[in-house]
Amino acid sequence: MDIGVWISLAFYFVLMLGIGFYAMRKSTSSSEEYLLAGRRLNPAVAALSAGASDMSGWLLLGLPGAIFIAGLHEAWIGVGLWCGALLNWIVVAPRLREQTERYDNALTIPAFLSSRFPTRAISLRTVSALVVVVFFAVYTASGLVAGGKLFDMAFSGLLSFTGLSDYHIGVWLTLIIVLAYTSVGGFLAVSMTDFVQGCIMMLALVIMPLVVLYGEGGGGLSQASETLSQISDREGYLSWTHGLGFIAWLSAVAWGLGYFGQPHIIVRFMAVRSVAEVPAARNIGMSWMFVSLAGAIGMAIFGRAYAIRNGLDIGDPETIFIVLANLLFHPLITGFLYAALLAAVMSTISSQLLVASSSLTEDMYRLFLRKDATEKETVTVNRICVVLVGLVAAVIARDPDSQVLGLVSHAWAGFGAAFGPMILLSLTWRKMSGSGAVGGLIIGAVTVIVWIAAGWHEDFLGLGGVYEIIPGFILSLAAIVIVSRLTQNGHEYRAA
Repeated sequence: MDIGVWISLAFYFVLMLGIGFYAMRKSTSSSEEYLLAGRRLNPAVAALSAGASDMSGWLLLGLPGAIFIAGLHEAWIGVGLWCGALLNWIVVAPRLREQTERYDNALTIPAFLSSRFPTRAISLRTVSALVVVVFFAVYTASGLVAGGKLFDMAFSGLLSFTGLSDYHIGVWLTLIIVLAYTSVGGFLAVSMTDFVQGCIMMLALVIMPLVVLYGEGGGGLSQASETLSQISDREGYLSWTHGLGFIAWLSAVAWGLGYFGQPHIIVRFMAVRSVAEVPAARNIGMSWMFVSLAGAIGMAIFGRAYAIRNGLDIGDPETIFIVLANLLFHPLITGFLYAALLAAVMSTISSQLLVASSSLTEDMYRLFLRKDATEKETVTVNRICVVLVGLVAAVIARDPDSQVLGLVSHAWAGFGAAFGPMILLSLTWRKMSGSGAVGGLIIGAVTVIVWIAAGWHEDFLGLGGVYEIIPGFILSLAAIVIVSRLTQNGHEYRAA
């Protein structure tokens, strides 16, 4: 690896660690400081933190890889996500910011639900904490897989003397850096690093398509269009609908349903300085997301044209970003682009680790083991739990053949189906009951797990794969409404 790449990556790592230790001095004196940065995030930091923790390595590896190999119809996932994110900012963000503070100053989603439905507090906190930890272990593993793939492509045997593969070195190095700044700096460190990482990601996704088009071997827009037209005539590559049935289209856009139930994203809404600043954060976040998604789509499409024109054999489509970064840029810029990929990965991993650890600490440790734990003790336990969840995720990510998009899709569906309907209705339907919340949470999570285990996400009754979030979300929503109607006795909920 060229020394320029090392310099860029070293600078990035030092910057992330520096932010972590800065945040440790500013925002780790109490649980509210450690878990929500004292609810003092300005709109720009909250917006980019939500966006960066959302997109992850999926934005630079999973989505471009799917579009690169299959065509533009895979971009429907991005369309569904953008629409879902917009609705999340409009419907969930202002209500969650206001209600979590009003309901006993809840610091986690399970704590908010238990305060909203006091008669089912224990069961809600326990079940929701279990769902958070299980699905976040899988979700975090997807980020570590992305980090492993980067190092596997970039180092090419350079670290073989360690006795470990480049992939496994990448997994562990990614995890160690994230653990360092997340465990010491808490939510403020995660949010500040997310802001920096979000800027790096967007800049990389603007630069990459332009250089692929106009750099050496690109041939410009006219030649790229000619090449793309040829493969589109054969394969329908540029068609939004070629070979796409209604079920497949619905499964793609249904990714947007997942936003309402992603704890690592909606926790940012809880930390914005005030409800009045939510619209500003929404506008910043949605603009960032539009530019980033457009860049990812452009990179995949123009990257396919570049690969054909230059005879490149891309063994793993999910590594197209890494391949182009190696071929087209000066080593210093290549290092910056690697940092952008690590930024996408680390921003999500850090957010997931923090939310999972907060559930273990606030909804398990303090609930069952140490109700009178001091603030200092609680922060220490949070740090320990961050490390433990990270280690479990590293074990899940040990297979180098794992696919980023596949792991993300399962975890995304699990959260979306389990928490999505429950969060939406708990914020908007005053007569939702605690029993309904528990029923919806369990039904949503179990449906997703059963659907995946049965293989119905790949083929359902000969109709093709049906994304597990669709049945999970529908059945969870139905369970909440039905059970709430049966248990509306005036004691199952606290009126908003």
